[in-house]
Amino acid sequence: QVQLVESGGGLVQAGRSLRLSCAASGSTSSIDDMGWYRQSPGKQRELVASISRGDTTNYADSVKGRITIARDNTRNAWNLQMNSLKSEDTAVYYCHARMDSAWWSARRDYWGQGTQVTVSS
Repeated sequence: QVQLVESGGGLVQAGRSLRLSCAASGSTSSIDDMGWYRQSPGKQRELVASISRGDTTNYADSVKGRITIARDNTRNAWNLQMNSLKSEDTAVYYCHARMDSAWWSARRDYWGQGTQVTVSS
């Protein structure tokens, strides 16, 4: 079992930076992939960035060059550094962790409660 808690959301002006953090507890050694998703009103939840246990990263095309995901293994956490923020980045951001499946266990996904990021023009 894994519990995720996000922090760092808030109101920020366009062009500025913000850093989100996800703190994981529980069976953190079982996590294979870590990421951040976001959801704005009327839209589906979408992947922003992810990072694997092997440090392979994946980014949405819309955030490449502006947003960076990084792990902090000493704290069982991962951060989303967001620079040059745009109004379209406004959304609720959700921390996500994935535990891959095995013959004795199905794939499991864990989510944080979400943190609001609002970017003003």
